[in-house]
Amino acid sequence: MSVISSIHLSSRAALLLACATGALSAAHAQEPVGSDEETITVTGRRISQSADAIGEDKVSNVVAVTREALLSAPSGISGLKMLEQLPGFNVQTDGALGLYEFGNSVQTRAFNLDQIGFVVDGIPTGRSDAFGGSPVFCYVDNENLGVVEAAVGAGDVGLPSYSTLGPVVQYNSIVPQEEMGLFVSQSFGDFDMKRTFIRASTGQVGPFRAYLSRTKLDTDLWRGEGTVDREHWEGMVHADLGGDSWARFKFVSNKFYDFDSPTLSRSQYLTGTDIGGKSGRDRGYISVVPNTTPGFAPVAGGPAFSNANYAYTNTLAINVRDDKLYGGTVHAGIADGVWAEAAAYYEDKGGYGVSPDTYANSLLQYQRQTAAGIALSAPKGTQYGLSTVGGERYGLTTKLHWELGVQTIEVGLWAEVDTYNRTQARYNTIDGSPASAPNLDDLVYVRRNYQSERNTTQAFVKDRIALLDDSLIFDLGVKALNIDYRYSGYRDFNDYYRNAGTTAAPIWVSGWGPQTLRTSYSDGFLPMAGVLYKFDNQTQIFASYAENMALPKGLDDVFSVSLNSSAAGVPAPAPERSQNFEAGIRTNQGQFYASLAGYYTKFKNRIQSIGSILPGTTNVIETFFQNVGRVSAYGAEFSGTFKPSALNGLAYFNLNATYNIAKFKDDIVTATTTYQTDGKYIPDSAKWIINGGVTIEPASWLVGNFSGKYTSRRWSTFDNSAGSSVKGFTVFSAYVDIGDGFSLGPVKGMKARFNVDNIFDKDTLSYISPSVTGDGFFRPLSPRTFQFTISGEI
Repeated sequence: MSVISSIHLSSRAALLLACATGALSAAHAQEPVGSDEETITVTGRRISQSADAIGEDKVSNVVAVTREALLSAPSGISGLKMLEQLPGFNVQTDGALGLYEFGNSVQTRAFNLDQIGFVVDGIPTGRSDAFGGSPVFCYVDNENLGVVEAAVGAGDVGLPSYSTLGPVVQYNSIVPQEEMGLFVSQSFGDFDMKRTFIRASTGQVGPFRAYLSRTKLDTDLWRGEGTVDREHWEGMVHADLGGDSWARFKFVSNKFYDFDSPTLSRSQYLTGTDIGGKSGRDRGYISVVPNTTPGFAPVAGGPAFSNANYAYTNTLAINVRDDKLYGGTVHAGIADGVWAEAAAYYEDKGGYGVSPDTYANSLLQYQRQTAAGIALSAPKGTQYGLSTVGGERYGLTTKLHWELGVQTIEVGLWAEVDTYNRTQARYNTIDGSPASAPNLDDLVYVRRNYQSERNTTQAFVKDRIALLDDSLIFDLGVKALNIDYRYSGYRDFNDYYRNAGTTAAPIWVSGWGPQTLRTSYSDGFLPMAGVLYKFDNQTQIFASYAENMALPKGLDDVFSVSLNSSAAGVPAPAPERSQNFEAGIRTNQGQFYASLAGYYTKFKNRIQSIGSILPGTTNVIETFFQNVGRVSAYGAEFSGTFKPSALNGLAYFNLNATYNIAKFKDDIVTATTTYQTDGKYIPDSAKWIINGGVTIEPASWLVGNFSGKYTSRRWSTFDNSAGSSVKGFTVFSAYVDIGDGFSLGPVKGMKARFNVDNIFDKDTLSYISPSVTGDGFFRPLSPRTFQFTISGEI
């Protein structure tokens, strides 16, 4: 056995041993002594809201990251990376903060990021597409969050989402504080990272209280040339309207400018160097170099910057986002046990991406499109590829809550309009150099220019029946979901031109032209049923079943396929549908709290781009997105915190463990090939994820934590091809808080925090971009990263 293998097995064994020790200790812990059975004595400066952490009184497995944990994490981590602290979530991100939009992957049970619903303060965030969607990390900062709550498999029927197949994650902000104050946090870290967070609170002014915060983050990329620049504003006004009534207005603005980093093949990661002289995990885009540099000389017959190596320069690998979200919520207390709530919201999305195109490819497209009669300019060198995104999303959620004896009835309605537009074209720079400014009047070729619209309505009704003095609870609910979808514009190259002849003797004809495509998805009966039984004030068992329907993921990409054989759009795929079963137990004891859930989930109508015979024909083979089969998953999820009384409050332990078996249930059958995927593991799905740690409080001014996360082997291909697995790995992190609660004059709550991610500098592949067969592409785990934060409040 190699030394590397020994270390890997040792680290895994350490986490498994911690898991067993924690569970065994918890199993033998004694209940607190005292007459008040409702007293929970698990306390600590990094323990809070134990009822939220284990989903107390919920009929499904609901887990949460509480505020103290959020404030102990590295400053500025993304809303997705927060989820890696929860059982059931396999989160892989590019960088220690997880802010790179194209470097995030999330798996839970049988589902990935596109099949999870996200809600911020009651407002749905829309689709999670990496380019043009509404990723949740645009709309949250961890300093302003009170709790991140996740229904891992069967979200409440009342939560608004057209993308979820079960999992729903809610991000709930803190309420503005009642005292006026100013909170400031300043962070410094590796890769020249600087982050400033400031929140000003008005305190209670008549019926109002409010805060406004600003975050400014600047850092270099951890691999390759480039930077990340994020400016984030959040504001909230809370108004007390008397009795149980209140109103809230929130505003979020997120401006993001970052440079790309490339995915790597396995061979690139393992062997050789790139044109910048970097190897392994350090490969990344380079700064522009003169055309006299070896490897960058002009190509014969082409301009000075026609060498394909110039496509590896960072000046043509940029992402820019400018998103704003406005939301207003009114909660009206109507009578004892009766209230109504409505939230209206508006989102304005904008941005663009820049990508390079080689001279050879641009010349080919230019020749084809000019032959079709489109007025264009000849390419001068490496092309400036510009893709713009924009749109607006607005909607209204309503809910009526009525407590009627042993029953609590809720009914509600959600309506949303989501419009989106995208363009894609290639332009010359001033002189063809990737270092020069783009000339947006010098168009080389066009590709896409379309608009899409989603009109969504969802209605639900839920009845909670509490019997036996609230010891036995039944939740029965049903939702109805309808989505109308419209797509119009230029889809791809064939809408501008098509080649009706042979390569040797082409005959150019006009393209298909802009098209309008429509489809709709509707289901009036999506049920959820659950039961909860309370043994006492500490221990509960629960079970639930839920069905969901989701808008086909990536529907804009589905309809962007422009066929070679016909101007007609591709057949609309059927919606993905799921069934989720789960059962478990949770307990909240004097020395520990924990939750254990088992589940079985499945979904059908999975969508994949494959080549097959075009419907309506007998011999026309085209490649487009279509439904290809089913997926099922089963397993267990454990979450627990244990604070043994024998240690007199010195230390406490936390553990999250996930066992998940997720497999395809059908082969992928194409027009020419059958891929043997039936019974194979879905890519990027880990059988084991174990996340555990210890927190120590040796003094009133000191808190420390050491934790580790083990992710078992995963596959990069749908058919689990030989050589396509990614070995398991363990990564460790730690933090130390000094001066917790210390005050100096008017400054209170002063503290300094040190965070270190990937303590032992583990070098491995983490993020997977899967393929059907062969091997996928990857992003490596970021190296050891230090961060120092100092904060205080006036």
